[in-house]
Amino acid sequence: MTEDNTFIHDIAVDISRALNLTNPNDLIAKKVVQFAENNKDFEKFSQVCSTFGRFSKTFLNDIYIKIQNHKRDQQKPSSANSKLVQQDQNRGEVLFLGNDLPGGLITAKNKSSKTDEERPIFKAPSKLGLEELARKKRQAKSREDKTEKKVKLDWEEEEKGVNEVDEGITKYKQYRPQRMETPSHGGGVSDSALKRLEERKKKDRRSITSDRDSMPPPDTPRRGGLFKRSQWTEMTPSRNPGSFTPRNTPGNMTPMRRDSGYSRKSTGNATAVARRSWESMTPSVRSTAYDELALEYPEEFEGDENDRRRWEEEQAQLDREWYQMEDGGAVDETHNPFSQYEDYTSNKEGELAQKQMKKLSARQAQYNRDTDMWEASRMLSSGVAQRIEVDTDFDEENENRVHLLVHDIKPAFLSGKTVFTKQLEAVQHVRDPTSDMAIISRKGSRLVREKRAEAERAKATKFDVAGTTLGNVMGVKSKEKEEQVQEDGDAKADSKFASHLKSSEAVSDFARTRTMREQREYLPVFAVREDLLRVVRDNQVVVIVGETGSGKTTQLAQYLHEDGYTKYGKISCTQPRRVAAMSVAKRVAEEMGCELGDTVGYTIRFEDQTSEKTLIRYMTDGILLRESMTSSDLDQYSAIIMDEAHERALNTDVLMGLLKKILTRRRDLKLIVTSATMNAERFSSFFGNAPCFYIPGRTFPVDVMFSKTSCEDYVDSAVKQTLAIHLSKPVGDILIFMTGQEDIETTCTVLAERLEQLDNPPPLSILPIYSQLPADLQAKIFQRSENNARKVIVATNIAETSLTVDGIIYVVDTGYCKLKVYNPRIGMDALQVTPISQANANQRSGRAGRTGPGVAYRLYTEEAFRNEMFVNNIPEIQRTNLASVVLQLKSLGVKNLLEFDFMDPPPQDNILNSMYQLWVLGAFDDMGDLTVGGGKMNEFPVDPSLAKMLIAAEEHGCTAEVLTIVSMLSVPSVFYRPKERMEESDAAREKFFVPESDHLTLLHVYTQWKINHYRDDWCTKHFIHAKAMRKAREVRSQLMDIMKTIKMPYLSCGTDWDIVRKCICSAYFHQAARIKGIGEYVNCRSGMKCHLHPTSALFGAGFTPDYVVYHELVLTSKEYMQCVTAVDPYWLAELGPMFFSVRDKDRGIGRR
Repeated sequence: MTEDNTFIHDIAVDISRALNLTNPNDLIAKKVVQFAENNKDFEKFSQVCSTFGRFSKTFLNDIYIKIQNHKRDQQKPSSANSKLVQQDQNRGEVLFLGNDLPGGLITAKNKSSKTDEERPIFKAPSKLGLEELARKKRQAKSREDKTEKKVKLDWEEEEKGVNEVDEGITKYKQYRPQRMETPSHGGGVSDSALKRLEERKKKDRRSITSDRDSMPPPDTPRRGGLFKRSQWTEMTPSRNPGSFTPRNTPGNMTPMRRDSGYSRKSTGNATAVARRSWESMTPSVRSTAYDELALEYPEEFEGDENDRRRWEEEQAQLDREWYQMEDGGAVDETHNPFSQYEDYTSNKEGELAQKQMKKLSARQAQYNRDTDMWEASRMLSSGVAQRIEVDTDFDEENENRVHLLVHDIKPAFLSGKTVFTKQLEAVQHVRDPTSDMAIISRKGSRLVREKRAEAERAKATKFDVAGTTLGNVMGVKSKEKEEQVQEDGDAKADSKFASHLKSSEAVSDFARTRTMREQREYLPVFAVREDLLRVVRDNQVVVIVGETGSGKTTQLAQYLHEDGYTKYGKISCTQPRRVAAMSVAKRVAEEMGCELGDTVGYTIRFEDQTSEKTLIRYMTDGILLRESMTSSDLDQYSAIIMDEAHERALNTDVLMGLLKKILTRRRDLKLIVTSATMNAERFSSFFGNAPCFYIPGRTFPVDVMFSKTSCEDYVDSAVKQTLAIHLSKPVGDILIFMTGQEDIETTCTVLAERLEQLDNPPPLSILPIYSQLPADLQAKIFQRSENNARKVIVATNIAETSLTVDGIIYVVDTGYCKLKVYNPRIGMDALQVTPISQANANQRSGRAGRTGPGVAYRLYTEEAFRNEMFVNNIPEIQRTNLASVVLQLKSLGVKNLLEFDFMDPPPQDNILNSMYQLWVLGAFDDMGDLTVGGGKMNEFPVDPSLAKMLIAAEEHGCTAEVLTIVSMLSVPSVFYRPKERMEESDAAREKFFVPESDHLTLLHVYTQWKINHYRDDWCTKHFIHAKAMRKAREVRSQLMDIMKTIKMPYLSCGTDWDIVRKCICSAYFHQAARIKGIGEYVNCRSGMKCHLHPTSALFGAGFTPDYVVYHELVLTSKEYMQCVTAVDPYWLAELGPMFFSVRDKDRGIGRR
């Protein structure tokens, strides 16, 4: 490999390292060398090199100088070699032996390179004397070079001008080409100049000693994170001899140069120096001083000798300042010789980068800017970098400098000295977590997952072109449907169940052939009517046990009414679910021959279908529990029937404990507890060995059929079993038990699809029922189907109790249900699919024998029924969050929870977590007593945190806005995002984004919906669930009624939504998180990681707040925060002093 190829390969290696390439590219290096040799201007060279990649200016400058030096070496070989070395000119390299010189390789002179003395050579004497003229010109030129190329030192020009070089120094004969003068290997100076130089260096070192002592020691200039070279000067002075190591150290030189050192200190005389400093380097002397380069004046530039001399001085000065400042690390805007090109270069580099980069959306570009800002912020905080520019936005600067200190303060009542419950250990809600049913419940249904994806695709493809981008291009205009909705009207009018109920039509032969009175008398309870009334007369508390279908739910209240109990007060019958309360009230009203709401009525959360004439009142147990707060002894009732007590709902257990105390104060009150299972002994012992009355026999027998093997997909198995019944079994309606809304909708969809694939199947009416279903659709299950088609009712476990549908003959039991289970990791309840209990299974089978002989198909084995299911339900009070219950008990005057009589005491962890949460929200004081704010929070039937938000809104005058936010948080997500229209739905959702808060985004959505007259087509156009918006409007109306009841003012803050954010912070400051990474936060108290969801308004916004609060955590692939709001850290310290405090500013000032 020749010398040129070696040099090009070295350049290729440097370029590959700068571009992080695996292999050097000699072709690129060759092009770079050609550009450097052809371009005299460094600016043009850097612009051309930018096409190969992004290089730093320092790197390009080093490459440019390296190539120029190599070019000069090739053009000016040493004259000494040409005279002393006598060799064959055709040979490239010669090794000389047997002489006094050190050994080594000597590069021979090229034929084409000639010294000034050798050219031109005339073959014949010139007749005009040109030889003599050329010789004189060469001598004159050499003299001018000697005078112009003398050593110049910047700091000695003012004192003495140009230093004189000792002419008495003897020249040493060179045996190889003279090395080019470089910044780190310059020419020599005289003794006098050297002495003055040493004195100035000592003076400089003394002057900067104090500065060096005051500087931070750990980092070097290159690794200290300084952004300006002027800042490097403060740490490493520019003329410090030991500040750097020259490039050409003796270890890098040939033996000839390494061994032939010299010393000035030995003689003190300049004549004793045998060689110039460029001939060899002395290891003991390391200096930044150097001689000037022999610069060539460009031939294409015009000018006289003065211009030439001025140009050379400028170039020498430029190079001297550049290298001096580079080695000393002191380049700034004043002393940087290339500072005038920085703006231009940066602009060009930016333009080139923009051309090379792919086009980014505004969201992605902002995300990249946030990333850069975050990285710079972390570097500044860690001390690796220092700020070079002052941010003029001082408010943001001060805000980012706020640091919160987190405390772990606990109230006195949680010190551990007080015991609040008798159940110290947690209760397991699954009997065997390793069983087949438990594993299948965790996995879920594969068919549901497939249909979910298919439904999203179908929803995305079937849409109206009008209003979309394609429709706008095609010119299709959307037809807006004006819906006549009064803003001040009753928002709950359309959802009332009673308005959709119709008189039931007989379906079964039993109902069609008998009158209402005959049907009542046929029930098993009618046979023991007199005995039952006698037991009730003689005892204050009676526990009635009867199988499903015995008639206890509908007949007991009528028997008491007929026996005269309504003369002394109303009769209350509690149900665990709203649908059950409404359907039973409807049936009893029909049997008594009155209008619903007259003598018989019902009261649920959103409806009160009663009047002053109402004597028999069906209600949910939560309604009766709230009535006990206003009327401690329930004086308006003469008898209370607690139906379906075996379900052990949360409010049922609390209500039984309260009624036990009320019975001691009211001896005239009758309490009847009904249960469909045979665990009546527990209820009897709880109420002081109350008598148990058994209603014998079910109306019709039921055959129970078990599956031979476990079903992997319970939804698919239920559909197959239903189709088999429909195609092969006699007439009779079918009831399918599913876990939740999604499973129900999937079952209905798959049933309809598979029926269409059959040839002329019998007609089938598919009807879903679940709690979130609109009232008109819920009422359809009680109506007769068209053309007497067989009905298939797909229901959750609400159909287990008190829900009798005429004509049900077949029951398909999947064996699963959704239970509300408290998750201590996220601090809130979560619905989990779990196997049912044996009591639930028997209850479901009993639905088939109400109006005729029936069959129950259980999609699980008999072994699983006996070994993998609990005998009875796990009480809800032992597996859910008890914050609302504890608050209600404190409002009722229960000071010591240990003294409250629970049938099954809740676990200690649940009690402590709930009390701690209430203390954090200000509902309890340090002694565990109820505060005034806690009493107000108890008035609202919502989560305590949402109630706290409403109370804080009253103080800040923004109840109207917070009321809307609370109602929107009480319903499922209002946005939907189909896969095929994701970008369009994202664009529609971004129109409503409020960058600081997802809560304010929900407020914005509701406000715009209200402005557009609550129209459904507006919701569809903007990818919003109209049904969820209507439900939010219902909740808002009910909460407004409660506000009027407690005389809370209805105020609006206008457009000042920062006040609303502070109210949100007051309710959720205990769920605060601080930033850790890009889109990643950690909980301030627990340290658990949590992430911004991509659908959040804060995800990819114009800034990433340091502190946020969130409504709840959603556990999917990551811990995602739902409904996030950016908050001021001072708000956290103000509203949550038990957790947070602001660190003093003078501690860590200037650090971020």
